[in-house]
Parts: sequence; C-alpha cells; structure tokens
Amino acid sequence: MAEFPGENPQLTERLRDPKQCRAAFAEVIASYSEPLYRQIRRMVQNHDDANDLLQNTFMKAWQNLENFRGEAKLSTWLYKIAINESISHLERERRRLTLSLDDEQSHLAHTIEADEHIDGDALAQRLRRAVATLPEKQRLVFNMKYYDDMKYEDISEILGTSVGALKASYHVAIKKIEQFFSNTD
Repeated sequence: MAEFPGENPQLTERLRDPKQCRAAFAEVIASYSEPLYRQIRRMVQNHDDANDLLQNTFMKAWQNLENFRGEAKLSTWLYKIAINESISHLERERRRLTLSLDDEQSHLAHTIEADEHIDGDALAQRLRRAVATLPEKQRLVFNMKYYDDMKYEDISEILGTSVGALKASYHVAIKKIEQFFSNTD
C-alpha cells in the first residue's frame, strides 16, 4: 500500500522561504513521487500516461507554490492536484476516443490486460480489472481507502465529499467488486 511520508512542518516552512524553496521542493519530489505515481497509475492504468501526469502534478505544484498556505496538509494538496490531473486526463481521453463512461471502464480494463509494466499475480490483476469497472468517484474512493489506507476524513478533504457519502461509496464499490469476482469465477 502506498504510504505518504509523514507531514513535515519544517519542509512546509522551507517551501515558503525563497532561499530554500528549490531544495525543499526537490525533497517533496523525492518523498512524494512514488505514492503519487501509484495513485495516478491506479486511475489512468497506463505507465507512460501516469509518468506524464506525475510530472504535470509537480509542475502545477511548483507553479502554485505561493498559493499553498499550509492550511491543508502538503500531502492532501499534492493528492488533490494529482487527482485533478488524472480526472482531466481521463476526460480528454474519453473525448479523444469518443467513449461513453461504460466504454471508458471497458477501455481501462483492456489497458490493464495489455500493459507490460503491470506486475503482480492473476488475482491482483483481476482486482485491478474489477476496480476499473467502477464509476470514477467509486474508483477514487476505493483506491484511496483500500490501497492507500487513507482515513475517510483525509479523503473527504481531498475530494470535498462528506465522510458519510464516502463510506457509502466505498461500501457500494466493495459490493460491485465482489459481484465482479463472483461473475468471473
């Protein structure tokens, strides 16, 4: 499971200091690249797209560093940027390929099967295919809760959704995944 580094108040302060912000941002990239990549990759499924979106995430974070006031955790802010980049990418791809939402889920499942960068056993790949069939919001909530073991309160802050709605969304996602497994046995 992807684990974000612990929050470091000194790092946040160094990001605000013009003399230290470049070095501090290099630490941000080193610390957050792997967990952000995994989150993006679970959303878009394609390795090359995930790498591009990770770079876009860090570019946007760098360009908007002066707007980060530290009211939210650094990880929450970065997660929001990464998720927004992923959602925008999926919308562009859907328009480019003229896919409906159902077709997009099928396209994501096919991408998983065709991706040579995916490691893991057959069960892990089946789970990835099952998650790819979920609607976008449920997929986000499931990925954050299941893979990243995030607290509902943190997911709520990132997605701007109530904790109750997130719990319901996660429950429905679990039921759909269980149904996927029972239908593909």
